[in-house]
Amino acid sequence: MLTDGVQRIDHVAIVVRNLEASLRFYRDTLGIAPSRVLDFPQEGVRIAFLPMGGPGGSEIELLEPLNPETGVARFLEKRGEGLHHICLQVADIDRALRELQAEGTPVLDAVPRPTAEGRGIFVHPKGTSGVLLELVQRADAESDIDDTTTTP
Repeated sequence: MLTDGVQRIDHVAIVVRNLEASLRFYRDTLGIAPSRVLDFPQEGVRIAFLPMGGPGGSEIELLEPLNPETGVARFLEKRGEGLHHICLQVADIDRALRELQAEGTPVLDAVPRPTAEGRGIFVHPKGTSGVLLELVQRADAESDIDDTTTTP
């Protein structure tokens, strides 16, 4: 069991073929304006962050692959648009990884990776009833996450 537990649902990630086309629905139809849109070259995606639930609320993340060689692009070609993963926030990602590994949970990362929010790991769908699960430790406000932010 995770010592610190899960703090909240951080985000739900949806893979899309065309970010601008998807924003026409989420932004223009549902009225959910992105808080930021950025290219995240470490994972080969462009991300639109759609805040939900007020300050400190969860987000919807729209993920558009930037090139066909990425894992997200392969996911999109194999499964089509839709739910990619659910992300849960934890206080200490290093501890969470150690505890999951000790319990034999199938994790996809040997060490936490940089994420658009801070640092995270992915848990294989084999261990989560078929859903790709991300655990993230959010960076503080003074993080130096390398991204290219664009205006929504």
